[in-house]
Amino acid sequence: MIDKTIHLFSEHLFWDVNRDDLDIENDKYYIIAQVLEYGKFEDWRILRNYYGISKIAETAMKFRVLDKKALAFISVLSGIPKEKFRCYKEQQLNPKHWNF
Repeated sequence: MIDKTIHLFSEHLFWDVNRDDLDIENDKYYIIAQVLEYGKFEDWRILRNYYGISKIAETAMKFRVLDKKALAFISVLSGIPKEKFRCYKEQQLNPKHWNF
């Protein structure tokens, strides 16, 4: 049986893949990253209701790259310091010349 949850998210989140090929469990890293970085508030609510804050934060902690605002958002909501997220550590190891 096909899970229709993926079709509740905004279409712009998955413009580069066929939504019918996405599996809500197997592709959770991709889905969570897309919603955190590009999702609308309604997308966030769907994500939170399906996975829960702790699972979203646990998954996001493993990302190599995550937008600064998305990192701050999930850090505050989960109560986990941003320094514990892998993307924060990677960012500190690779400073940019110009921070715009």
